Amino acid sequence: QARLVESGGGLVQAGGSMRLSCEASGITFSTYYMGWFRQAPGNEREFVAAFSWLGEQITYADSVKGRFTISRDNAKNTLYLQMNNLKPTDTAVYYCAARDRVKGTTDLQEWHYWGQGNQVTVAS
Repeated sequence: QARLVESGGGLVQAGGSMRLSCEASGITFSTYYMGWFRQAPGNEREFVAAFSWLGEQITYADSVKGRFTISRDNAKNTLYLQMNNLKPTDTAVYYCAARDRVKGTTDLQEWHYWGQGNQVTVAS
């Protein structure tokens, strides 16, 4: 059974940095398209970043480009999100997601597995 477990969230001051991790089990991690999404209070869940299983396609939401970096370690079945220069508007629950396809998408409905979510709070 597929399981995604996020870690690394918490409280940080604006301008600070934080790294999220997502450890996968129950799937052949190296063949899955992996991504991060987030949901702020009162908002819909939105795409943040995604990383294809061969690494030939890495995409970011415009709101995080230049500040966030997605990476993966297939040997450890782990996805990462390094977040720098954090802003209060980055405050949200961050979700790890896995997609069993070669091509990526920002459509939430097209992702197959989700983590439980991890709160990130950026104080001003």
